[in-house]
Amino acid sequence: MNISQLIAFREVMKSASLSQAARNLNRTQPAVSLAIKALEESLGIELFRREGRQMVPVPEAHYLFDESEEIISRLNRLNGTMKRLSKAEVGQLTLATMPGPATYLMPNFLSRVIAPDHDITLSLLTRTTPQIRQLAGSQSIDFGFGDHLPGDANAQIVREEIIETRCLCAIPTRHRLAEQSVVSIADLDSEPMGGLTRDHPHNHSVQAAFGQAGARFRLEVQCQFFLPLMHFIAAGRCCAIVDPLSAVSEQLVGIAGDGVTFRPMAETVPYAYTLYTPVHRPLSRLAERVKSGWREELARLLETVEGPAAVSGG
Repeated sequence: MNISQLIAFREVMKSASLSQAARNLNRTQPAVSLAIKALEESLGIELFRREGRQMVPVPEAHYLFDESEEIISRLNRLNGTMKRLSKAEVGQLTLATMPGPATYLMPNFLSRVIAPDHDITLSLLTRTTPQIRQLAGSQSIDFGFGDHLPGDANAQIVREEIIETRCLCAIPTRHRLAEQSVVSIADLDSEPMGGLTRDHPHNHSVQAAFGQAGARFRLEVQCQFFLPLMHFIAAGRCCAIVDPLSAVSEQLVGIAGDGVTFRPMAETVPYAYTLYTPVHRPLSRLAERVKSGWREELARLLETVEGPAAVSGG
């Protein structure tokens, strides 16, 4: 017994005629007749009595009809679901991102790429970058987005795609440096500075840049993430060298009002993001489409503040 035989059987049951069933199925009458005969042989039971041109079902045929209706309906639903899965219109998606992009950029992107009529269950987790790498390593997420961590990840369980970029200088809008089109490290010599916690790799990059320029790095305000730092900058407490996505978020959302101005740096202070993907959790069509779209969104956002970004990774 196969699905083609069941479909032919169901149509004969509905029409009580081989010729009408054949027309309804756009098949030849002999093909439908052969399907019914093969079905009867496989089941070891006669399903119809031929009375002239009429096909009269035996009682057992009515039981098979009820069962076949459920089977074919489920198959049709499955076929429709699989087609929607292939178009990334249905499914489950679990993402993890660091708090900065989770505040606005990632939700804004996801709300645009996932249509309201798509049957998609979304879980957006906000985690630190080490936690995101761990989630990817445990194959618990479809993909994650965070800072690039120094040191190699276990390439057997986590794939990393690195997006390299450069930092901007965030200045109080009424600060004297806001009048300049470009800010150098020398301009920031002995200025009160804001930054991330001392063990964050970004602080090491900033201190190295100051050291190379022979300037004093005067760290006065520390935050775990850049966006809370915007309030201190707007209040005139400090300047900061920040990653470009934090600058984009501030420009779009205005967390600190109009109190922060961003300027390009004369020197290159590098910053890198990473897309973390589990190696042993193959991406669904949906996850692949969203990940590819986020990569394109990143390129667009970064280009608005510092030109084309470079992407590398395994």
